[in-house]
Amino acid sequence: MADRPRVHGIGGIFFKAEDPTALTAWYAKHLDVGTEQWGGHIFKWRREETGAEAYSVWSPFKASSDYFDPGNKPYMVNLRVDDLDAVLAALRDEGCRVLDDRYQATEHGKFGYVIDPEGGLVELWEQPKDMPSA
Repeated sequence: MADRPRVHGIGGIFFKAEDPTALTAWYAKHLDVGTEQWGGHIFKWRREETGAEAYSVWSPFKASSDYFDPGNKPYMVNLRVDDLDAVLAALRDEGCRVLDDRYQATEHGKFGYVIDPEGGLVELWEQPKDMPSA
């Protein structure tokens, strides 16, 4: 992993909102963001170093959501990685608080979680090699 960065992009920005529906409507009307049926938005792009299709997600959550637990922030950043297992192993070796019980491997990719020094939940995501960009 030393020859390439651990993180190569932002996979998503997720945040709590008092009224996600109204907030999404405002972003859709004024900024053309939040136009997916599920209320979020997909930004499509290509990786500079490989040209591979990629995307980042913007999505509000209900203020009452516990999805960001045990983090203590009203947001969560999803960071894109190429080798989730290696990144998580390195973080463990460095003494970081990796949430092994939240690790997921799904059709949407592999997801791992770490808590930053200020209590924020960071979601690490390895996109499947065969997953369309969006």
